[in-house]
Amino acid sequence: MSELAPCPICKSPYAYEMDNLLICPECGHEWNPQDNPVSSDLFVVKDSNGNILQNGDTVVTIKNLPVRGSSQSIKAGTKVKNIRLVDSDHNIDCKIDGFGAMALKSEFVKKA
Repeated sequence: MSELAPCPICKSPYAYEMDNLLICPECGHEWNPQDNPVSSDLFVVKDSNGNILQNGDTVVTIKNLPVRGSSQSIKAGTKVKNIRLVDSDHNIDCKIDGFGAMALKSEFVKKA
């Protein structure tokens, strides 16, 4: 049995064949292995449960997050709407009511 290529989007090794396409069960991406590969400079951001996040998604914080320079913290369960993904260590830019613009790590949120 030949080894199938991993998903070019999320790098999942669990791709399977259907007709002449390869399909990723984790992110749902479908591609033809004979086509040119997708650019490898794409980055994938996953939440704490492994769900792939996209720009404009709504997420919920899973723990209290201290805010540098403030005595308040962002409480667990705070809903954050319309996120923007960036390629850095804090990979979510957003606005949180009562705090303003913030940068969050995706490991502390889950997709709503």
